[in-house]
Amino acid sequence: MIKKDVLEKTSAWPFVEAKKMLRERKAFIEKKGKITLQTGYGPSGLPHIGTFGEVARTSMMVNALNQLTDLPTEIITFSDDMDGLRKVPDNVPNQELLQQNLHKPLTQVPDPFQKFNSFGEHNNEMLKDFLNSFNFKYNFKSSTSLYKAGFFNPTLKIILENYEGIMNIILPTLGKERQKTYSPFLPVCPDTGHVLEIPILDGNCKLQWKVDWAMRWFALDIDFEMYGKDLIESAILSTKIINLLGKKNPSGFAYELFLDEKGEKISKSKGNGITIDQWLKYASPESLSLYMYQNPKRAKKLYKEIVPKAVDEYLDNIEKSKKQTEQQLVMNPVWHVHNGSVPKEDMIMSFSMLLNLVETSNADSKDLLWKFVKKYKSNIQETNFPIFDGLVGYAIKYFNDVIKSQKKYKTPSESEKKALEALIVTLEKCNDQMPPEEIQTLIYSTGKENGYAENLRDWFKLIYEVVFGDENGPRMGFFISFFGVNETKDLIMSKLK
Repeated sequence: MIKKDVLEKTSAWPFVEAKKMLRERKAFIEKKGKITLQTGYGPSGLPHIGTFGEVARTSMMVNALNQLTDLPTEIITFSDDMDGLRKVPDNVPNQELLQQNLHKPLTQVPDPFQKFNSFGEHNNEMLKDFLNSFNFKYNFKSSTSLYKAGFFNPTLKIILENYEGIMNIILPTLGKERQKTYSPFLPVCPDTGHVLEIPILDGNCKLQWKVDWAMRWFALDIDFEMYGKDLIESAILSTKIINLLGKKNPSGFAYELFLDEKGEKISKSKGNGITIDQWLKYASPESLSLYMYQNPKRAKKLYKEIVPKAVDEYLDNIEKSKKQTEQQLVMNPVWHVHNGSVPKEDMIMSFSMLLNLVETSNADSKDLLWKFVKKYKSNIQETNFPIFDGLVGYAIKYFNDVIKSQKKYKTPSESEKKALEALIVTLEKCNDQMPPEEIQTLIYSTGKENGYAENLRDWFKLIYEVVFGDENGPRMGFFISFFGVNETKDLIMSKLK
């Protein structure tokens, strides 16, 4: 357990939010004897990284709460699967089938993948499988199941009793035309599945979104929920409604949205940005969790090209943790990613460096790349480096799928070619036993002596563009110590031909 004085001082956001919630909900939590946190999922499209982000961040809150209190905690992952299908997602098969079932509750829409009883059930199972692969602890709740089982019936009656008060909260936020037709209740026609008039209990009715959210908070006794900033206005109205019904609203946390490479909001129906499966193909679950931890109130871009940076930040934070005080450790993202048990594995090299080795060694399998690494680090054993062993496999897939097609190798001018030839001469004076720092110094000197004294950045940019086909690259001294002096000379000469 972290010392009490450290917990009081830390500004790590999971602790800040956990302490805020414990203050705001103190009386209610003590009465219940447990803490209930909720994450919401709308299964109108396939689960995406934003969905995972809510559960990961809420789990980090639970980790913080376990340091602050002995009370049991529960995360409810709630699927709004009784919501109507408003539009056909772009990234699913059998589009015409879905088009024919628009406006029906998602659990009454046929599964376009033909695997489950409904589209809603398919997406729910996709979400659960993914969350289970991360070993998240959560309690899945289906809107359809709770409505039909009568779980919400008592709260629905209370909402009906407060109909006028709820209308007074919602109507001022609507346009004049919408005001004429609005009702908190959306009964579902048993014949067409479309929304019409019918009794409100036992799953015959679904509440409009803002009222429905307040009902969940009320019926499930939710203490905390985070949500995207696009739902801030909804949260304000749902807060007024639950207060009207006679309960205090949960503590909330509004996070910034996830964007694709164009700066557009990631959408389940569009399938833009990087998918859950793609991230896990190219990097570890822990690197994704770290990306979710960082700056939750700042908009974050999620696309394939950010993966290497995220992985390297994860590795770098593991290295930093080995020398940190307890106060510093709880500010380190990997402490929250690993629930306080940070791995002790030493870092062999960065993921970015490993990607360069994949290219220069032409390795197309883990075994080949490991043999290459061991050629220069003979004392390394795979079993002692499980994180790095995972990176070896990820690097090959990422290089072949993402980097290879984007490579643009520079053809050097005559003056640039002479400078690189001078680098080859410099490397002839080096050997594989030299420290990386010494090799790096010689590379600096060669650049200064060949027209780059005023701007060594351009010198390294030239090396990277000619040798690696990119503006950025590894620290050359370290790369050469792994790849080998003679091999690097041959590599540069092959690019100059």
